[in-house]
Amino acid sequence: MRVILGLILLTIFFQSSVGQSGLTDDMKETEEQLSASNKQINQFFRRFNGEEDEDGNRYFASDKKYRDASLRKKYIPSLFDIETSRIDPNAARDFLKVITDKKDPVYLNFHQDDWFAEVSTEFTYKGKNISGLLYMRLQQQGQGYEWIIEDVAFDQFQNLFDKDTTASKKFMHPLSHELDFMTIRKAFNDNNHIEQFTARNYAPDFLTIFIYEMNQGNMKFKTIKNVKFHFFSVDGWYFSLANFNRPGYNSGWLISGLVPLENESQKQQLKNYIYNKN
Repeated sequence: MRVILGLILLTIFFQSSVGQSGLTDDMKETEEQLSASNKQINQFFRRFNGEEDEDGNRYFASDKKYRDASLRKKYIPSLFDIETSRIDPNAARDFLKVITDKKDPVYLNFHQDDWFAEVSTEFTYKGKNISGLLYMRLQQQGQGYEWIIEDVAFDQFQNLFDKDTTASKKFMHPLSHELDFMTIRKAFNDNNHIEQFTARNYAPDFLTIFIYEMNQGNMKFKTIKNVKFHFFSVDGWYFSLANFNRPGYNSGWLISGLVPLENESQKQQLKNYIYNKN
């Protein structure tokens, strides 16, 4: 009886102590880590813009600390992956100065900015497992917005084309019109790659091929392996966003890459590289 009474008193004492002291130190640390983690993309936007406090509480335009410059200077460095990404500290400081400039601060706009998602996927294509990339972008639809597939990149599609761009490439004679274009027969019969006879700036439309193969049932979706985001929202800068699922405060959706861009040409070159257009 005394043992049972002791267990009851011990249980009451334990519950009372938890009620009085609140969370244990480990639980507090876990809670703080969860608060520090950028668990959602929308949360990254809010923290970048200074529209959320350290505990995850929203600020609205009517709040005094909404987009507060000092809050942003304190908050934004924690939005970088400092454990694994090799981001130049000097570039990060310059970037911070630009976006928190007193006269012309820069904020992210979820619906209007130049940003897109790169979705790493796995499909079956004609019975074989293949990997590829889907490039997703927001598009206005009616009164709202929707994600659309802007482009794709699959090695299997790219290998279908092998355009010769050298000076010795095959061509149709410039007087072919005088022969009612009979040279077309030779061009089509003697070549497996008809793209040789297209304009110099011709580029295959892989998205159309992807849609066709999906509609024909030759291609079936299996799974998503990874997602990351690319931002060209800040003039003169590019940064990428990746999800780091790990313990600690530096986790969640964080800036994984940062590159200064000198001009529009560099910006386009980088976009071409990301979209596998080079």
